[in-house]
Amino acid sequence: MYKIVSKKEIGSKVHSYEIYAPEVAKNGKAGQFIIFRIDDKGERVPLTIARTNPQEGLVRIIFQEVGKSTAQLASLNEGDSIKDFAGPLGQPTNIKHYGTVVAVAGGVGAAEVLPVIKELKKVKNKVITIIGARCKDLIILEDELKQESDTLLFATNDGTYGRKGFVTDVLKEVMNEEKINIVYAIGPVPMMKAVADITKEKHIETVVSLNPIMLDGTGMCGACRVTIDGKTKFACVDGPEFDAHLVHWEELSSRLQLFKNLEQMSLDNFDHRMECKCHKK
Repeated sequence: MYKIVSKKEIGSKVHSYEIYAPEVAKNGKAGQFIIFRIDDKGERVPLTIARTNPQEGLVRIIFQEVGKSTAQLASLNEGDSIKDFAGPLGQPTNIKHYGTVVAVAGGVGAAEVLPVIKELKKVKNKVITIIGARCKDLIILEDELKQESDTLLFATNDGTYGRKGFVTDVLKEVMNEEKINIVYAIGPVPMMKAVADITKEKHIETVVSLNPIMLDGTGMCGACRVTIDGKTKFACVDGPEFDAHLVHWEELSSRLQLFKNLEQMSLDNFDHRMECKCHKK
């Protein structure tokens, strides 16, 4: 069992947990992830490692309530424990000196880009970070991102913070002003594809962290298969990071829609069970 040592709400239905998992804390690197399972009947859910503290044996995960398992995880409290916390899984980010790096994140992807830019900054890269959200209230981790970035820029759909528009609008502006050596993008599939389309025109190396359906995390089940340059790869062992210009985006998007109805049914049933059943006369 893995104990929840700390719990904080850092945004609308976005939570930051520190889990006591010494082995994961000792070995986890930027870009890798864990798979948690709350109990014997729980599904296996991947989450990016947001930070490790090997000295205290703690692993930070940041997640948004989007389905039954994340809603159930959010219902737990400090001192509670979860059944499984497997990791670190996946290949770590290739950290080296590139020159100027632009990191682009949408929504809760800000939590996943944070450990990457922290490591890239350590090896003397210039880091420009672009964060997108629907509105100012949905922006998370601003202070931490600012600490690890040379420049931190925002785009909101409604214009309540930063530039009104999308991260791609800001990226185009940066591309006109800077010589960019590599772009790292993580967030919703449409956002990552849009970034890839823009950078491909300018021949800028671009890496994306993919989030396909995932089950066992060891490459055995094949659920997380993605097509990269016409070849089948497994995100859990070959990724999760890939060359953005080689991803079959339409296939990835289609596969992510396969179980949407079942996921919603599961969440609805969980919400129903969580409702108070007592009635006072």
